Amino acid sequence: MFCSKCGKDNPCDSKFCQGCGGPLIQAENSSPCCCGAKRPVSLLIFGVVLLLIAAGIAFAMMKKPAGQQQMAAAVGVTNQATQPAAQKKSLTPKVILLISEQNIEGPQRCWWASEVDLSTTEASLAQKIMQAGYEILEPSQLRGVVNTSPAFRLVGISENDSVRLGNLSKAQYVVIGKAVASAGGNVPQSSMRSCFANVTAKLIRVKDGKVIAYLDASGNSVHMDVITGGREALSNAGSVLADKIVASLNAETGK
Repeated sequence: MFCSKCGKDNPCDSKFCQGCGGPLIQAENSSPCCCGAKRPVSLLIFGVVLLLIAAGIAFAMMKKPAGQQQMAAAVGVTNQATQPAAQKKSLTPKVILLISEQNIEGPQRCWWASEVDLSTTEASLAQKIMQAGYEILEPSQLRGVVNTSPAFRLVGISENDSVRLGNLSKAQYVVIGKAVASAGGNVPQSSMRSCFANVTAKLIRVKDGKVIAYLDASGNSVHMDVITGGREALSNAGSVLADKIVASLNAETGK
């Protein structure tokens, strides 16, 4: 502010001239010079505050999706870790065993026609196939489907009917075949009898009815009782055949 008497430039908030000491009088139509000087400083501070607030909001918006992604990833890991056993089991290939069996001095039998449970050969097959990571459908699971058609209850069930049974039971593979035991001669200088068993089978893919493998195996046993000896020979033959079935299934499924 300039003094009207001596012309000295004084600070805008001065009431008296620093040069002559006279009172400083502001013109009526002019704004105080100090207001114009202070306003830019106030606007600058206000602008900095607004900038900081905007930066904080932007940072929070950028941070939120990352947190959501981390949460989603954590939930996904948890869901995978707690996946129900039943759901995992449903992904396991299912196999139906249809091996008719004839022991020494006995008729040809099978679970789908007259028996309640798996035959000796099938039980030996089932044990190894399940150990390899495949699911064997038990007769109790299939009884309802088997009873829907007389063709399913024939001892000599056909390939087409076995595939149809597999489709209705939601199985991926069917093993169809025949196991026969026979008695040999006496072991020299002993009352023991030699017993033999032969198994032939086909591994069929249900979805297209294609035969994946033609397989066979044999087993033997020595026993005083030919019935028991025949059962042991059938079990041994089944164990050998199981290894071949597992190898074929592994090649088919890529295990």
